[in-house]
Amino acid sequence: MTHPEEHSGTGPTRRTVLAIAGIAGVGVVAGCSSAQDAANGVVDSATSSAKEAVKQAIDKASIPVGGGKIFPDQKVVVTQPKAGEFKAFTAVCTHQGCIVSSVANGVITCGSPCGHGSEYDAATGQVKVGPAPSPLAEKKVTIGTDGITVS
Repeated sequence: MTHPEEHSGTGPTRRTVLAIAGIAGVGVVAGCSSAQDAANGVVDSATSSAKEAVKQAIDKASIPVGGGKIFPDQKVVVTQPKAGEFKAFTAVCTHQGCIVSSVANGVITCGSPCGHGSEYDAATGQVKVGPAPSPLAEKKVTIGTDGITVS
């Protein structure tokens, strides 16, 4: 009688085949892990790049006096309350977490998709009309010869 571990033919033993299959499986799992890690790195890099984009110079002419411009991917709103005076705030409404929808006539408004109509002062970020419970957090604005940067 032959044991399953004994080898009686010329091909590989059952033990050898199982050992090779086990090593191959580890290689496949490791390969998937490396591919997943690489994909995560690309996604993290893209996200970081999008957030950093607002730190690149913003053309001053693109921000209207008395209005502003919303950068939804970076979750930032840049305003120009008076000629040559630039402000920046988080674009995330403090009521329901929606990105604000417009900036005009000195007012930052949270409209669609939340639709509750909270309004903020474009110069200070303070709540003008609720239901927003708190002001928009101010960001640092640096004005250089190449434009505006926000951090």
